[in-house]
Formats: sequence, structure tokens, C-alpha cells
Amino acid sequence: MPPSDGGGRATSARYDVNQIAFADESHRNASRDAPVEMPVNIIYAPVPFAVMMTTPQDLEDFAVGFSFTEGIIEAIDDIRSITVEDSERGLKLIISLSSEKLQRHLARSRDRTGSIDSRDLTAPAPNGAVPVTPQAIRRALDDLSKAQALNAITGAVHAAAWCGRDGGILAIREDVGRHNALDKLVGHLLRGKADPLNGFLVITSRCSYEMVAKAAAFGARALVAVSAPTSLAIERAQRFGITLVALARDDSALIFHGAVPDGDTIVTGDT
Repeated sequence: MPPSDGGGRATSARYDVNQIAFADESHRNASRDAPVEMPVNIIYAPVPFAVMMTTPQDLEDFAVGFSFTEGIIEAIDDIRSITVEDSERGLKLIISLSSEKLQRHLARSRDRTGSIDSRDLTAPAPNGAVPVTPQAIRRALDDLSKAQALNAITGAVHAAAWCGRDGGILAIREDVGRHNALDKLVGHLLRGKADPLNGFLVITSRCSYEMVAKAAAFGARALVAVSAPTSLAIERAQRFGITLVALARDDSALIFHGAVPDGDTIVTGDT
């Protein structure tokens, strides 16, 4: 039976494939799992807002995280209810907001300009520094692949993890979309009232400015990426005072913004 989201929706599907060996050009029949990807229509009742392509798991976390990092809500209490419904073309994620936030959202939607700086408005001011050691980063990277249950089956999903100061993975979320994985994680952390100063984020994907903006919206002080950052991501990390560590590997990592390690410690925040 394929893995499911706990609500009966499959998160992966198996397909027959023909495996070719380049060395001798031989081939054999095999099978391979692929992650389920489906459209999820996000509706701030009663108005549709966006259609996201996502893996159908942890959708309540996604609803909270997406609403928060998009600046639609300021706290989890701004959401009255979350309902997931099946539809002919995918899923409906129906989010009921408080009357104040719904009116604000409708007004904001009418005035929406699509400005790249719109996400900056949701980012809190830098709030203190958090020590992150190279040992903690190394531990997080060592444990990351083992914690990716869906990726172990499919090899095709992104992950975002929340790690304690010692690098131990406290929570992880996966999705075909890198933004979705981070939104799901942020939603989970908000629902659990996690303190953003008590850990750091690790992502398996390329680090774009949006990933830094979402991390900043949550209040995280450090972001570690397995892949490389974009120029705008680095600029946003500088603007938000977030330590940005990228191209993190088993034996090395690059600090694109933040303090150069002093002994065994990388101090996050403005330097």
C-alpha cells in the first residue's frame, strides 16, 4: 500500500519502468515510486486565492504556513477553521479567517501590485543572535536524508527541517515544491508555538529570495541550504540579518552572510 497523508490520500504512486544499463546496454523491467503531485485550490472562504501544485500531506500545516508567510495572517488565532475537500480536479483547501483578517485580505487582494518587496513587510526586525556551531550543522545534514521518509521512496521531493541548537532534527516536512515544504514546516512550528530563536532551518533545495523571506517571516535567525543561493537571497539575508549558510556538504559549507566562525561557533544575526 502506498504511503498516505493519514487521511487516505496516497502520497506516492508506483510505475513500471524499463531500466537501462549504459555499460552493456542491457535492460530489465523494474518499478519506481513517484511522489503524488496535485493541484490544491487555496480558498479564503468564500474567495479562491491561488492554485498550488503540492504533495497531498500535512495540508493543515500548509494552510497555516502559507497564510503566515504570505502575510495574510499574523497569528494562528487569525484562522477559525481549515477544511480539506476533494474535487474533480484535485483538492480544495478552505481556510476560514476571522472577519477582520478576511476584510483585510480582500482589500489587500484588490490592491495587490505583485511587488517583489511585498514579502518584506511580513518579516520581523532582527531579534538577537543565536549560536550555531559547525558541529550542529554537520549533525543536521547527517540526519537529514534519514528523516526524509517520502524522498527515500521517490527520490523526488524537497524537504525543510527545523533543528535544535545541537543540530538534532525536531521537525521535517516534505513536498514536491520547495516553497510548499517550507510553508508546511512553518505552519507546523506555528501550530506548536515553537520559539524561532531555539533552532535553525535546513532546506534541501536551491535558496531563492522567497525562501529567505519565509524564514524571516517566521523569525528564524539562521538558514542552511544544501544547494546554492541566488544573489537576491543573499541580499535579503543581509537585509533581514539572517545568517545564510549554503552549499552545505558533509565536509564543508559556505557562509554567504553572517559571522565567520569564531572557534567552534557561527554567530547568527547581524555582525
